[in-house]
Amino acid sequence: MADEIVNKIANSGLVNIDLQEFYPRGNRFELDIAPWLYEQQILREKDFRNYIAEHDWSQYNDSYVAVYCSVDAIIPQWAWILVANALNGHSVRTVFGSLEQLEAVLFESILDDLDIDQYHGKRVIVKGCSDCPVPIQAFIRLTEKLTPVVQSLMYGEACSTVPVYKKPK
Repeated sequence: MADEIVNKIANSGLVNIDLQEFYPRGNRFELDIAPWLYEQQILREKDFRNYIAEHDWSQYNDSYVAVYCSVDAIIPQWAWILVANALNGHSVRTVFGSLEQLEAVLFESILDDLDIDQYHGKRVIVKGCSDCPVPIQAFIRLTEKLTPVVQSLMYGEACSTVPVYKKPK
């Protein structure tokens, strides 16, 4: 009789975390306010308010928005607040900065709410590859949260991991 094939990895007690599973679905947009500046240099309040009033904010419904300015101009803080206010009720989340910064903020928020008790005393592998943009900051934040509670922390796949942390005996 042939020996039964045993999946040693499945029986090892290793817990896998795939950050891709936490990825919030939805469209991402970058909103550059540079075109709303006079000669892409100066913010004129009246003109800026008109751009905000005339802009189609509905295109950002249920989306994630990164707001920035692509030119080197002095933008008063109240201008960003006006943009955020206009996006309020349309976007799921608005962040100042790039799409990369948006992803970092989204993951930071998700991981801050992660219940780490389920990983207490476990041997955990954090999966490295994904089909969505998982920022390095997400791996850093997850490591910060897990290290105090796990037995060991590894990166990669169960068949080929990189040790990150092992609880001292």
